[in-house]
Amino acid sequence: MKIRKISILTVLFTILLTSCSKDDEVLEQELTNENAENQETVEAEEIAVENFVWKGMNDLYLYKADVPELSDDYFSTNSEKAAFLEDFDSPEDLFDNVKSSRDRFSFITADYNQLEESFKGITSSTAGMKFGLGRISGSNNIFGFLQYVVPGTSAADAGLTRGTIFTEVDGEKMTFNNFQELMEAESFSIKIAKIEDGLLKPTDETITLVNTSYTSNPIQMVKTLNVEGKEVGYLMYNSFIGDFDDELNAAFAELKSAGVTELVLDLRYNGGGSVESAIDLASMITGQFSGEIFMKEQWNEEYQEYYETNNSERLVNRFNAKIRTGEAINSLNLSKVYVLTSNGTASASELVINGLEPYIDVVQIGENTTGKFQASVTLYDSPDFQKDGANENHTYAIQPLVFKSANAEGKSDYEDGLVPDIAYSEKVSNLGTLGDPSEPLLQAALNHLFGKAQVAQKQQNENIDKIGESGMYKAGYQKMYLDAVPEVLLNRVE
Repeated sequence: MKIRKISILTVLFTILLTSCSKDDEVLEQELTNENAENQETVEAEEIAVENFVWKGMNDLYLYKADVPELSDDYFSTNSEKAAFLEDFDSPEDLFDNVKSSRDRFSFITADYNQLEESFKGITSSTAGMKFGLGRISGSNNIFGFLQYVVPGTSAADAGLTRGTIFTEVDGEKMTFNNFQELMEAESFSIKIAKIEDGLLKPTDETITLVNTSYTSNPIQMVKTLNVEGKEVGYLMYNSFIGDFDDELNAAFAELKSAGVTELVLDLRYNGGGSVESAIDLASMITGQFSGEIFMKEQWNEEYQEYYETNNSERLVNRFNAKIRTGEAINSLNLSKVYVLTSNGTASASELVINGLEPYIDVVQIGENTTGKFQASVTLYDSPDFQKDGANENHTYAIQPLVFKSANAEGKSDYEDGLVPDIAYSEKVSNLGTLGDPSEPLLQAALNHLFGKAQVAQKQQNENIDKIGESGMYKAGYQKMYLDAVPEVLLNRVE
């Protein structure tokens, strides 16, 4: 009997030990799984921005087919994709890697708040100066020359005007490497220079400027010129900003009430902006083509097929009768327009020229434009790429090209820019006064309008290379963009 009792106790003790051992194994496995899950979460958070960048480019990028790594089946597993993303030092490095070699304009920003402000015309640098950059041949130093001054800013208060030249900032000679940082200080001083006999000569004059946040009205000037009995409108428009569409419409109401029968549209410093604003401007110039095709869109293969199958009208942009506020457009019903351009005239500006050409006579005067016929859109790190619901742990956004534009006759792909009918390059020593009939580009337009011989452009020996302009390193520079991701696209985002 004792032996039986001992055996039972032994069995029970063995079962208890075995049970505890199994519980320990389960617990250990659960802890291992939890640690693995935590590690995966940490790793996922470390490449959250990179994952967003890849997802946005994989879904919407116009040139997706050019980049093998953006193909839907490029990665066999999520781990393989994660390893690829982890291999980059920064989201910027990844973005540059998955951009097509033919893409000059897509970009990434670490601060979408600044990007949004730039789309509204809000800036806090350059103290209200819009300037070109030049370099004396054979020198590494550069200088700035004012193209125009924004009213109500420090530069305007200081009495700076178009044509003012400066060579130093806070006592330092300007170079490509330092000028932007120097001019972003809260306050800075510039040293004035002048051109004499083709040579840049410094003066003793120094002007102190202050950087404050300001909103630049893109309508720099609107006026009516009475020339030989004709009412000729002149409009200098410097950016396609949706918030100012009502003021643009008001400018056309002013021109219309003045009895304008001819228009000179000055886009020489206009690097682009909102597609919708561009369509509105074209509709203000005309008015007789409401409902006709202004521009057609070509997206990447997947989106193009989707739209053509489900909503082909989505690919067509038509002349408008109303601006985005619902206000009726003030149209001039013109059959001809003169457009002043430079090599800084880009994107939405080119869209206006190209979109109007099948319908009216567009006389382009100046330089070849930039050659940007693609539009982009801001994508945020959210399930549907909208700002609502965006990842609160960072402020990254990407601005990829999503479609290319073509006019009603199919003209697109003008990589080398739109070629002027009358070629003219601005001379730093002879910029003239904007809106004055003697200003060289405006004078060329008026000469053509009234059948006069063009004044031969003087070959001044300036010995100067024009190499850039203010804002060229800023997000939003020379961009044509959609105001939001179209709703129909959101239904395709997983």
